[in-house]
Amino acid sequence: MGTKHQKPQETTVVVAMSGGVDSSVAAALLVEQGYNETGRGVGSTNKCCSLESVHDARRVADALGIPFYLINVERPFKAHVVDFFIDGYSHGLTPNPCLECNRHIRFDYLLNYARRMGADYLATGHYARLRRTDEGTVQLLKGVDEAKDQSYVLSVLGQDELNDVLFPVGDYPKTVVRSMAAERGLPTASKHDSMDLCFILDDDYRRFLRDWAADAMQPGPIIDRQGRLWGEHAGLPGYTIGQRKGLGISGTAEPMFVLELDYERNQLVVGTARELGRKRLTATRVNWTLGVSPPAGTRVQCKIRYKARAVDCTLFPQGADRVEVCFDEPLRDITPGQGAVFYDGDLCLGGGVIARDA
Repeated sequence: MGTKHQKPQETTVVVAMSGGVDSSVAAALLVEQGYNETGRGVGSTNKCCSLESVHDARRVADALGIPFYLINVERPFKAHVVDFFIDGYSHGLTPNPCLECNRHIRFDYLLNYARRMGADYLATGHYARLRRTDEGTVQLLKGVDEAKDQSYVLSVLGQDELNDVLFPVGDYPKTVVRSMAAERGLPTASKHDSMDLCFILDDDYRRFLRDWAADAMQPGPIIDRQGRLWGEHAGLPGYTIGQRKGLGISGTAEPMFVLELDYERNQLVVGTARELGRKRLTATRVNWTLGVSPPAGTRVQCKIRYKARAVDCTLFPQGADRVEVCFDEPLRDITPGQGAVFYDGDLCLGGGVIARDA
């Protein structure tokens, strides 16, 4: 992309505009700072890219006086996100499609689109911050709003991407961002946040999988570690590690939890709270945001789900894209297919996908 450290008026920025309040304020802040800016909306049948969202994004662009263009990402989104989601559940995993959307759509397809246009940066409405060091490294930091921080789903980015992106709202709490939108009269100021899976219109992922991955939703036995039969499950994708409610098990001396999804035998393995929890996991497809893996024995914090609390652990990298993670205390809901993301305080070091064989 273009030369960095230019004056704003000499810098071209493509803003990914979803029609939500966050990307709207991101665009507004960049306009006020004097950047040469163009809005880009993403068109598809998803909730976050619906015709209504595109209309809202165009209204914001018009209000800000910047050009707006629509990009159709239907095919790459289907290939890299929807099919990934279906395939993961079909193989006994609990995938996180937001990680893949950022990996393949926003910061590959759309970022490269901006680069081909000759833009200096791609800006989004993510709640995260960037810090550029004197050595030229770009660090990915948590957003100041801990409740809205999105560094977890940005952990797929490396130096090549981080050098060419901007996150204008990462320095503000969500409440302030909404106030900024209202103060500027942006039509998205009171719009609700997008929730759940954007490509499942009724928010019922079990129904979606019954339609698109019927083989994965076959009933099977619920057993414990000793092989005792406790009932029948309604399809392994409907359950997650650590789940207690909705198992259809009653009359037990102790509450029962999901311990394992046995994809090979189509069995749901359950047990007591004492049997739940592990102190280790292996993550694959690991990306390090700084471009290098930390030394073996490095002490960090790890989040095993987007909304999980970061907990203390020790890293033991195994090659360029694999790492063993050892926790100080057992975790009850380590779930294959979810992201394991590593932090040193506010600094996001990177992350990978929790492997089944951990």
